[in-house]
Amino acid sequence: MSERTSRARLKMARYESDESDDDYEVDKGDDCGVSLEKLNIGPRKKLLVLNMGGLLLHRVHRSNKASIKKSRKCDLISGNFQVFKRPFCDDFVKFCFEKFEVGLWSSAMWWNVDNVLKFAIGTLRPKLLFTWDQGECTETGFKALENREKPIFLKELKKLWDKDKFSLPWPKGRYSSSNTLLIDDTPNKSLLNPSNTAIFPHQYDANDTNDKTLGPNGELRLFLEGLADAEDVPTYVKEHPIGQPEITSMHPDWKFYSKIIDKFRNQSSSPGRKDGSSTAGTNDGSSSAGRKD
Repeated sequence: MSERTSRARLKMARYESDESDDDYEVDKGDDCGVSLEKLNIGPRKKLLVLNMGGLLLHRVHRSNKASIKKSRKCDLISGNFQVFKRPFCDDFVKFCFEKFEVGLWSSAMWWNVDNVLKFAIGTLRPKLLFTWDQGECTETGFKALENREKPIFLKELKKLWDKDKFSLPWPKGRYSSSNTLLIDDTPNKSLLNPSNTAIFPHQYDANDTNDKTLGPNGELRLFLEGLADAEDVPTYVKEHPIGQPEITSMHPDWKFYSKIIDKFRNQSSSPGRKDGSSTAGTNDGSSSAGRKD
């Protein structure tokens, strides 16, 4: 059994022991005739899926260290990378755990994620519902327009909604497009997801020591404050635009990105799919692939 599988099963066991069986069974009321429906226990927290590199920190390969000012000292050296933590990162992570259920999904290889995760999340790491890496991403076979050496990986939220992995510590159907938000600095990661289920803050640049995005009054923090109390994710995201726009048919490179969408649409044989929807379009939301605005 691999070390990673053992960790996943331990996480599952911890969740089952810490959480009430009410998460899995229909309440029948108690001897006093009071059902849970009448108790003011508040709404269930939404699921926040965080990226690490570009959002919480900036990783710079040693071959590219000249891109960082000499006066800017790195916070961590991990293998061939210098790692710079984004200002207010620690406080932001605590805020996220207070307001949301949180998972982490990186497109980096596992060993690169594992080496940096403790530094980025600290003692809150055990509270993550899941930690996914490149192995859970969808490989497209395409390379990024801005870097022909960089493969494009997708983060399909339907894998979480359909509970593709047994180790995910919730019953199938718990999460959907209505209560899940992906935060990633790269819009093409969300090509196959329903519209308005992801936001794309601008990538953190370690040279910007005055970055306040994650701060108490920063744009992203204020956005998430509102989202926590919102009725559903897509409506809130649509009404509160932030960061980079999602990739739609209005994108200047739509001809390129539509090839990726078409590739996976043609591979899928799901019945009843409308033209312009994605492989994730059946999860309570329309895909960004067919949007015109």
